[in-house]
Amino acid sequence: MFLTKPEIMYKESFIEALEEFHLEGRNLSFEVDDLNRDFMGFVQQLIDKSDSTKITKERVPETYFWLIDNNEFIGRVSIRHYLVAHLYRDGHVGYEIRPSKRGLGYGKQILKLGVEKARDIGLTKVLLTCDSDNFGSKKIIEYCDGNLENEIVNSETGISKLRYWIELMGYST
Repeated sequence: MFLTKPEIMYKESFIEALEEFHLEGRNLSFEVDDLNRDFMGFVQQLIDKSDSTKITKERVPETYFWLIDNNEFIGRVSIRHYLVAHLYRDGHVGYEIRPSKRGLGYGKQILKLGVEKARDIGLTKVLLTCDSDNFGSKKIIEYCDGNLENEIVNSETGISKLRYWIELMGYST
């Protein structure tokens, strides 16, 4: 099991995972037909998001990694290189595991490996958030040494978010 930057060799299992997410009503902005037509372009767009010269002023550089196990796409972790004001409600690190692979320990692994990548990027601490009713994510973040700072309510959506910090100095997997 390892993290890699997005690669075209994982197209088939990535699209299978996307179809699983679609059944949950998630990741609907990605169309399977579009990805089948130009997966290489999609992969390049993800890679380009880490290059500050190729992103718009409204965005910050963000590096994507895919968790691969037995040559299969399991999930993704993304790491924002820094935060601006509006991102303090979302955090540095986001991750997701494909539905058919949840509950098998992959969430803990992807976050532990992602935190190591965040340190490699140069971050000294990272902010993670999750919905207050997302008990699986809460458990994973706390397992990976997340320290709860507070709980905030998004005034637009009414959804309550938990905000955790993980200190990277001395962090070990």
